[in-house]
Amino acid sequence: MSLEEFLLNLHFDIDKASVPNWEVDWGDAPLPYKLYRGLPEVPFSLEVPLSLEGQETPAKPNLSKIGHFLWYVYGLNQVSQSGLPIDSTAKTASLVQSYRRFAPSGGALYPNELYVYLKIEDLPVGMYHYDVAHHRLVLLREGNFDSYIARALGNRCDMSACFGTVFVSTMFWKNFYKYNNFSYRLQGLDTGVVIGQLLEVAKRFGFATGVYFQFLDRAINHLVGLSAQEESVYAVIPLSVEPTIWSTNGSERDSIVSATELCSELTAIEPQHYVRSKRVREYPMLTKLNEASMLDSTKEIRLIEANESLNGDGQAVALPHVSWLSYDLASVCRKRFSPDMDFVLGKISQPQLATLLQEATTSFLYRNDLDETHRKLEPRVSLYGCLYNVEGIPNGAYYYDTTSHELRQVHLGDFRLRLQSGMSLDNVNLLQVPLCLHVAGDRESFRTALGYRGYRIQQMEAGMLVQRLLLAASALGMGGHPLLGFDANLSDGIYGMEQQSKTSLIQIPIGPYRHRPWLKGSLHS
Repeated sequence: MSLEEFLLNLHFDIDKASVPNWEVDWGDAPLPYKLYRGLPEVPFSLEVPLSLEGQETPAKPNLSKIGHFLWYVYGLNQVSQSGLPIDSTAKTASLVQSYRRFAPSGGALYPNELYVYLKIEDLPVGMYHYDVAHHRLVLLREGNFDSYIARALGNRCDMSACFGTVFVSTMFWKNFYKYNNFSYRLQGLDTGVVIGQLLEVAKRFGFATGVYFQFLDRAINHLVGLSAQEESVYAVIPLSVEPTIWSTNGSERDSIVSATELCSELTAIEPQHYVRSKRVREYPMLTKLNEASMLDSTKEIRLIEANESLNGDGQAVALPHVSWLSYDLASVCRKRFSPDMDFVLGKISQPQLATLLQEATTSFLYRNDLDETHRKLEPRVSLYGCLYNVEGIPNGAYYYDTTSHELRQVHLGDFRLRLQSGMSLDNVNLLQVPLCLHVAGDRESFRTALGYRGYRIQQMEAGMLVQRLLLAASALGMGGHPLLGFDANLSDGIYGMEQQSKTSLIQIPIGPYRHRPWLKGSLHS
């Protein structure tokens, strides 16, 4: 199967993309976090702040501040137990225990890992792994790597002005063991959700950020000590509190840099780590795609030309102008909940809908290496939705025009049953959901400009917007449940996306919900 055919099936016909007769070995599941062995450790304080309001921005963050930041981005914050009835007549239930983080993950498998290059006081300068299980740093490689990282990014960031850089990686086995080849799609979305959470947390800490999707993969993996057959970095995010040069293009005087050239400058490291699985099966399609997506030279870095909006024909429904939400991110993160059968149908007011859409899309604007600097461009991912029981708005399918803050009517009607029929699992009752939103993107994943790397970048941007939606929904007292088990052809047909060369990337039911009977406990002092 060609890579292009694989990606097509991954989106529109997953059965053709997956290994047949796949059986999940639950007893040999990997840990949801990576554990290094025999390396220097730097523990963080467990006394994390319970609110992110009024955070002071220091001249340069200290170790304690970095610990609080990483914990709110990706740390373990809650343990929960819920009961699942064995069948409808059972008098007992099986207990399911899970460890939650502020960012959601498909199946709570958390395939991502965070690595941090830090230059702060009371800590050796170097590359660290964030050990989620113990809330600490593990030193992988000591030294100043400003020049190395800057060149791996194509000399597009002044690393000397940054106190740190976060590398978000994906460990393929951590969710391949359950989801098979479908994990490739899920990994990109999960990575985007983590990035979305990181950017929101960084705002509260006063950190300036920029997301680099394009870099010399082998050079970055070599720096961190990763085997690309097992794990690969998907995004590089510098952090700064000082004025910093952020650029989408390197200086013309900068020479072309190759990954091979950079790798030769550093001795290879192979730190030992533990994943628990005794039998790690092969995932050839994932490694082939990862290989095909890699950049070997900085001359391969590209920008994406802006596309004009093609959604101006439908009848416009003006949404009310609303104030920006003011909320404590820490509190909203703790409240975030993904309802399954817990949705309860309720009426949504126009101000609620307007606030949800405005908050999610406006906060989605971020510095990246795909857009031309100082140009306001049409976002590469957009929002559509099937609305039901929204005050003053006819039931129907709509496109949200971010520029005019209006809904563009596509088709009128109640699409809940139709959408329900397209779900692969009946784990959500869409008849109880007033808002069923779809994040949409380019049907070809910008293949011409970015090659196979465009697919994973698109999934990451979709995940970033999803996290903004979930946070806004939580702040409004609603829940959202991201779903990939839906028929993209069906939803694309409802909105007429194919004519616009778009497709639905993920489906997110949002609405009021009843509280689930479960036990929850916080994991902090």
